[in-house]
Amino acid sequence: MTEDSNSSSLVKFPGVGLDEMEEFVDDNTILIQRTVRSGQNISYNGNIVVLGDVNPGAEIVAAGNIIVMGVLRGVVHAGASGDDDCIVIGFRLHPTQLRIANHITRAPDGEEDLSQWPEVARIKDGVVTIELYQTGNHRQGKAT
Repeated sequence: MTEDSNSSSLVKFPGVGLDEMEEFVDDNTILIQRTVRSGQNISYNGNIVVLGDVNPGAEIVAAGNIIVMGVLRGVVHAGASGDDDCIVIGFRLHPTQLRIANHITRAPDGEEDLSQWPEVARIKDGVVTIELYQTGNHRQGKAT
């Protein structure tokens, strides 16, 4: 990866032009580098990335997307300004409550989540759905 001095501070990726890269740049993101503990509330008018867990009793509210690089067991609300296109991604999604825009869901009672892959929650056909996060390198939870 290199930085082009003529194109602000965009990082270049092979095969991706600057016009396409600008779609991915969002200066409205905060990074939380710790576990969010019970009783702590984080609210931001943009995207939130957490490098840690979100414990039960903790709450995260974002106008944009929420990414948890750990286990999500607390309350999260992505798209708090009403954006149905927002998503929540986590290594393991087991929230006490998960909201996207005005759609609400929670983890099923007594069901243990044994997923070994990151999960994504999004709105599909007006309902919050949680599925495995898949890139071009993963299918059905198995590396190809």
